[in-house]
Amino acid sequence: MDLGLTDRVFVITAASSGLGLATAEQLLAEGARVVLVARSGDRLAEHRARLGEDRVVTLTADLTDAEVPDRACRLALDTFGRLDGSFISAGGPPGGSALSNTDEQWREAFESVFLAAIRAISATVEHGTADDLAIGLVLSTSVRTWLPGLTISNGLRPGLANLVSQYAAELGPRGVRVFGLMPGSIATNRLTRTLQGSDDPEQALREVAAGIPLRRIGEPAEFGRVACFLLSPAASYVSGTVIPVDGAVLPTP
Repeated sequence: MDLGLTDRVFVITAASSGLGLATAEQLLAEGARVVLVARSGDRLAEHRARLGEDRVVTLTADLTDAEVPDRACRLALDTFGRLDGSFISAGGPPGGSALSNTDEQWREAFESVFLAAIRAISATVEHGTADDLAIGLVLSTSVRTWLPGLTISNGLRPGLANLVSQYAAELGPRGVRVFGLMPGSIATNRLTRTLQGSDDPEQALREVAAGIPLRRIGEPAEFGRVACFLLSPAASYVSGTVIPVDGAVLPTP
């Protein structure tokens, strides 16, 4: 199946590892070109050398800087001459129970998770050159049900999910598609760090897998393939929805 991604250009944030990187790799495999944005310049340089310097450019920056989304989109235009969409992710906010997170943690998370995503959407729409722009947001299953120990995520992600519907409705007449993805337990560095806090990380991993109907942790590439399809012209009638990639953990459709 030809996804129609050849030479299309996407900005990918939080792209030095995890779900952002996995999505970039799948897009590149389908012939797209990418702007990778992340804080780790060393890792970005390694990925560019590995993935192909003619189809990958990088921007070492923090999304809490209000100018970064605009800079990333301009870099796409300056380098490749076009911009077809973006895939917006951010590092997960700090964990915590209902009363344990500080005001400062909430403010920082709002800036890095919520406001940064809004800025990235706006910059993509402003600078996008395609008449069928595609914008994807990495959310969480906390959109549908609260997750223990992730109070800030439980508060912020559902708000972004509601905006997916609003942005899709308001931008749809301009040909812009907006969607969200809700990853479940995926084998990323973030999951590893979370499990390292337990007394027996290997046992904790087995317990997580046992609670998933498919009885295993997802691989980043599995998530990346879903994101790649939804960003492509092959998914041209998919917009305004938030889709789980979680092995059937969420009990509702």
